[in-house]
Amino acid sequence: MDINHYPQLNPPQRLLMGPGPINADPRVLRAMSSQLLGQYDPAMTHYMNEVMALYRVVFRTENRWTLLIDGTSRAGIESILLSSIRPGDKVLVPVFGRFGHLLCEIARRCRAEVHTIEVPWGEVFTPDQIEDAIKKVRPRLLLTVQGDTSTTMLQPLEQLGAICKQYGVLFYTDATASLAGNALETDAWGLDAVSAGMQKCLGGPSGTSPITLSAEMEAVIRKRKCVEQGIRTEAHQDGEEEMIYSNYFDLGMIMDYWGPERLNHHTEATSALFGARECARLILQEGLDNGIARHKLHGEALLKGIQGMGLETFGDLKHKMNNVLGVMIPSGVNGDQVRKLMLEDFGIEIGTSFGPLHGKVWRIGTMGYNARKDCVMQTLSALETVLTYVGYRTPQGAAAQAAWDHYGSHA
Repeated sequence: MDINHYPQLNPPQRLLMGPGPINADPRVLRAMSSQLLGQYDPAMTHYMNEVMALYRVVFRTENRWTLLIDGTSRAGIESILLSSIRPGDKVLVPVFGRFGHLLCEIARRCRAEVHTIEVPWGEVFTPDQIEDAIKKVRPRLLLTVQGDTSTTMLQPLEQLGAICKQYGVLFYTDATASLAGNALETDAWGLDAVSAGMQKCLGGPSGTSPITLSAEMEAVIRKRKCVEQGIRTEAHQDGEEEMIYSNYFDLGMIMDYWGPERLNHHTEATSALFGARECARLILQEGLDNGIARHKLHGEALLKGIQGMGLETFGDLKHKMNNVLGVMIPSGVNGDQVRKLMLEDFGIEIGTSFGPLHGKVWRIGTMGYNARKDCVMQTLSALETVLTYVGYRTPQGAAAQAAWDHYGSHA
């Protein structure tokens, strides 16, 4: 092997304005460069406790079990579903985008009986629609996505907790793309479990997934016994065995690791934990409500600029996430060519789409460290320039002016 073929890592400079990941806050990257500690060093366990306390505030909860799962945001989802779903359990998934389908897939791998309701991409569900489905299906769990970046829509959750409580249903939401950029009230809304990801509004790199669990969800998980393969465990009412088929994602064991027992489960990802701690610290230093307002301000400025350019947007804007905007690709414009020119000539990444929106929509994000005025203005100016270059005429300067007007009205 010629080691000269593998030079020192030197990634190109990019402004990541897609649906995630985003550029991590430099302060988070500095925190992650700190020296490692042993997993049972008192300093390390102290940092773990601080992470739990910080994320309780971010999730707006008093839940004791608020911690990190080592892995991407999907690791947080899987840990909750694998640890709570028993084979044969009925689950209900309201699907309004790609990530609802992901919850269905994971639930099926847990051997759940999966029931779905669907609305067209670009819409969300009313509480009545979900309550009607709960009454019909009688699920043990309701699995929701709060913000689905595939459609840029934000599902209202405020009334669902009371509905779930009325019918004895456990209530989970995937807040990977929404937490800290949109309102989420774990306790006030009656959520039993929430998982998130670092690479969106939280402002860090992918690699850890903050989760929080209610006392009711903890009780369900504690009943699941992790045993060696083939050994019988407690049976639930229909006589079927209960077994968690993952060691890594067994939340009962992970809670024992994060709790005062500090029972060995895995070696904590120290650098990732340092980064997650700094993300939460920065969010709370700014103020959670202030951060949500910042995401809303810059998301709306982007929207005004796109509309000023004469481009159409996707979906019901009343339910748009603060931090991602769907932009319809104009007729006759090669969307992939525009993205390529944006990336190669301006160093700016915007997102494509998939499923029924493939080739029809760009997705542009304003989240985390990139929810800033300069990022919005650079992206609008570059997009206008590229569209002019490929032959699509826009009112020159109108995008920037519309964004400036919006910022001026909120000064």
